[in-house]
Amino acid sequence: MVLPKIALYSRVSTQQQTNENQKIRLLRYGTESKKPFDYFEETESTRKTRPVKAELMARLRSGEYQAVVIFRLDRWARSLSELVLDTKELVDKGVGFVSLSDSIDFGSASGRLHFQILCAFAEFERSLISERTREGLARAKKQGKFAGRPKGKKDKTKRRTSGYILRHAKKRKSTDEANGTFKPINDYIPQ
Repeated sequence: MVLPKIALYSRVSTQQQTNENQKIRLLRYGTESKKPFDYFEETESTRKTRPVKAELMARLRSGEYQAVVIFRLDRWARSLSELVLDTKELVDKGVGFVSLSDSIDFGSASGRLHFQILCAFAEFERSLISERTREGLARAKKQGKFAGRPKGKKDKTKRRTSGYILRHAKKRKSTDEANGTFKPINDYIPQ
């Protein structure tokens, strides 16, 4: 019988930081669980690129691992909404999600409660951001400011319509010719 594997994941944001504390706790958890495990280490990540996490997510989606174990929730995601989206996807697929420092296991009843609370906070955060954005736009509009791209040179001059008129005239001419009426193109262009 093959035991299901677990994935251990650690991450630091800059080269000045070290993964050692995370690594020690994660490897201890891995050996104490008596399950086979793989250790994934993200040594330098930016907001947009985390290639090790992307590879791990792909392997989690394919069902290669039973669970993912992290040191702390902020080591997995950079925002609450990212955390909720990722963990929801994993929980829905039946993949366990364990955070050692936060004592959260989304596979247990109390862990699922924590997850629901996180989801509620994420929704609340999105609502607050949306509300603040609408209030800011309304205030700016009252002050005479307008949202969007500033007007440029092309917006101040009248745009040519000759291309549109000619295309429309050719389309009408070809429709009439298909019906058996033949007129010169100039008859379709308004004067």
